[in-house]
Amino acid sequence: MQDLSEFHHQITDTFKTPASKDQWDEYRLTDDQIRFFNKNGYLSNIKLLDDEQIAILNNDLQQITSANHPGNPLFHEFHSNESSNPETVLFHALGAWRITKGFHDILWNPAFLMAASQLLGNKGVRFWHDQLFCKPAHHGGVVAWHQDYSYWTRTVPMQHLTCWIGLDDATVENGCLLYIPKSDNWGLLEKPELAGDMDSITDHLTDEQKKEFIPVAIEMKKGYGTFHHPLLLHGSNENRSNNSRRACVINVFADGTKSASSTPLLNGTDPIPEGHKMGGRFFPGLYSPTGNNMES
Repeated sequence: MQDLSEFHHQITDTFKTPASKDQWDEYRLTDDQIRFFNKNGYLSNIKLLDDEQIAILNNDLQQITSANHPGNPLFHEFHSNESSNPETVLFHALGAWRITKGFHDILWNPAFLMAASQLLGNKGVRFWHDQLFCKPAHHGGVVAWHQDYSYWTRTVPMQHLTCWIGLDDATVENGCLLYIPKSDNWGLLEKPELAGDMDSITDHLTDEQKKEFIPVAIEMKKGYGTFHHPLLLHGSNENRSNNSRRACVINVFADGTKSASSTPLLNGTDPIPEGHKMGGRFFPGLYSPTGNNMES
């Protein structure tokens, strides 16, 4: 099966690439939205997908959740169930962009790229890695409170951004994302087991941080996304509802980020020597606000 990481451009017409600056500007966030992100560490309810695009991605997802799919060896990680509780299920995988055209091309979704560049300080956007999270109805598992950058310290400096995109309606009942507003100001905390004890991170908080630990539920309709800072504490509870909770995540960093390790940064990727700029086949440039192509 062909590895789609060979292609650093859209390979279908699922997402329409703007042909002019004015068309790109249609996707721009407002100044108020950017101020909200900078104050709270997140920005939610940004429309990123239409119904046809959602259907394409859910069809792709249904196929590649099987460990017998021919593209399975291309995943950087594949966990049919990453939950530490055998009675609950959390499907989690990295690398779908290498396997299906839908998850490949969503990286070049202009609505995502414009917002990501703005939230990174109007910098070039470079791909880090994608993720799939699926919580089945009735017995979906938790994602413990964590900071994304605690898993990413092998890349520096910290100029990263996460975008979580719902492929189902996300509700409190089915385990929507939860944020602790302004917790991106707390510095780097201990790295927990991602699908372990939901509240293990609280053992590492100060008394003042515990007082400020007030979760906000990010309920969204499918096709909408939420962006968050790499140090913002977030997690999600079990899904005990009658509805599934499927999502894809796109993680990016500002162009110019460097490797902090000489070993491969993801399973199956080529190593980038410590101190060298991130780039190449597996970490392509996605968008430049100047309109210039970024070096691979």
